[in-house]
Amino acid sequence: MKKPKVCVLRAAGTNCDQETAFAFFKVGAIVEPVHINSFIRRRNFLDGYQILAIPGGFTYGDDIAAGKILANELRYKLIEDLRRFIREGKLIIGICNGFQVLVKSGLLPGADSLKQEVSLIINDSGKFEDRWVYLKKLQAPSSKLQAKCIWTRNLPELIYLPVAHGEGKFVTEDKGVLERIRKNRQIVFQYCNEKGDLDGYPHNPNGSQEHIAGICDETGRILGLMPHPERHIYFSQHPRWTELKNKKEGDGYQIFKNGLEYAKKNL
Repeated sequence: MKKPKVCVLRAAGTNCDQETAFAFFKVGAIVEPVHINSFIRRRNFLDGYQILAIPGGFTYGDDIAAGKILANELRYKLIEDLRRFIREGKLIIGICNGFQVLVKSGLLPGADSLKQEVSLIINDSGKFEDRWVYLKKLQAPSSKLQAKCIWTRNLPELIYLPVAHGEGKFVTEDKGVLERIRKNRQIVFQYCNEKGDLDGYPHNPNGSQEHIAGICDETGRILGLMPHPERHIYFSQHPRWTELKNKKEGDGYQIFKNGLEYAKKNL
């Protein structure tokens, strides 16, 4: 079949679009960076893509709150296009600022009402956290069950990725929302230490509730995460890469490969 096409969405202040585009190119996708205004002015259309990627950065200077303005543009100017995109079974990934956009637009954790039920707020440390972190992938409760999130299939239980954010603390509106996403297996990644144990700062760099670093929607096709998989595509991007033996790809590579392979088979 034809190579899946990926739209890497840009806006003023986006600054991880080239790395994200390269990650998808590296796994074999056709990639097109597209400015948000191109969709709003109907010069381009989401219908032509199988994957939408919202990369990291500081869209619109993170005025009001991180990702809020771009989230409002999606919600109030492109929502019907996005609903159709999701109904057709297509994929969305939001990284760092893109994760903030997805939760503040109501696209995650996912509901028809698009009500915002979770947020990403100022780190408990009160400062910008720029470090590498360990992530624990939440496993399916039974070996017979496939992981809900299509983006995380075939990943090892423990991966290592960098974070770079000032507003990354994951919080839910109330305990009911937290219980629902836990019950629905929508919690995808948790911050942990090198042994895979949940731990405090700096292993949890922002104080996230339940150590949550990434979630998906109920279909498993929309993923948002604060760490940057596009910054660990090659094993040599690992800060201790000279100690690694027989390593071919970085820990983020499989995430992009999963999205591409799913799109090839299903879209």
